[in-house]
Amino acid sequence: MAKPNPINNLVVVSDLHCGCRLGLHPNVLTPLDDGGHYSPSKLQRIVWSWWCEFWDRWVPEACHSEPYAVLVLGDTIDGVHHGSTSQVSHNLEDQAEIAHLVLRPVADRCDGRLYMIRGTQAHVGPSGVEEERLAKRLGAVPDEDGRHARWEAWIELGRGLVHATHHIGTTGSQAYESTAVMRELAEAYTEAGRWRQRPPDVLVRGHRHRHIEVRVPTSLGYGIAFTCPAWQLKTPYSFRIPGARQSLPQIGGSVIRQGDSDLYTRHWVRSPQRPKAVKL
Repeated sequence: MAKPNPINNLVVVSDLHCGCRLGLHPNVLTPLDDGGHYSPSKLQRIVWSWWCEFWDRWVPEACHSEPYAVLVLGDTIDGVHHGSTSQVSHNLEDQAEIAHLVLRPVADRCDGRLYMIRGTQAHVGPSGVEEERLAKRLGAVPDEDGRHARWEAWIELGRGLVHATHHIGTTGSQAYESTAVMRELAEAYTEAGRWRQRPPDVLVRGHRHRHIEVRVPTSLGYGIAFTCPAWQLKTPYSFRIPGARQSLPQIGGSVIRQGDSDLYTRHWVRSPQRPKAVKL
């Protein structure tokens, strides 16, 4: 009996923030619990067209039309947080319905090879309860303790080992954007050496809503660490943060692939145009 073909591709998306009026939303009217409906904004419709382009065109090309697994890196819903009023609804069931509408086709495309990480508790509830409910509904692959949404994932991909979790340090200066990412990689090597365990070949993090990648040479080609872009536009909170208030939102996702020899990454990042200047 022939062995099934190995999965050599891992598609990563993060920080969808479904349920936010600036988060990912399908280009349809979605029903709300009170009988009303929400219609996505012009910018949300643009971001949704990018979501469709990402899955319909870019992912098949980046994966060479081969099967793939999907890793969703947390903050799939926006929740009710920090006194904000930018949500479609403060009913978390409404937000979960939007996220399910977004991710159900993704789970189907990867034939159930869906892995989900728990994000920030302010967004997805204490201990990530809302992310766990959504992951279970989507049929995400459970961990050894039966959790469908986990805090971290160790994934063997081809010859390499991937470690993923949601959080990583941030910075208010783009000049130091790579610092925490490089530190995360160095700490992974230190921890593995301390306990004589295999170090990860690729580290994946979310939370920042910005993409950056660092690499160091290793026996497999490179040790890689990167942060993921998001699928949320700029919220009122971002205008309080140095560096973020001037930057454009980064929308997109990534593929980690086992090639003929090396493990490598590809990234797909888009950004909307900045607001038009006022002519005096």
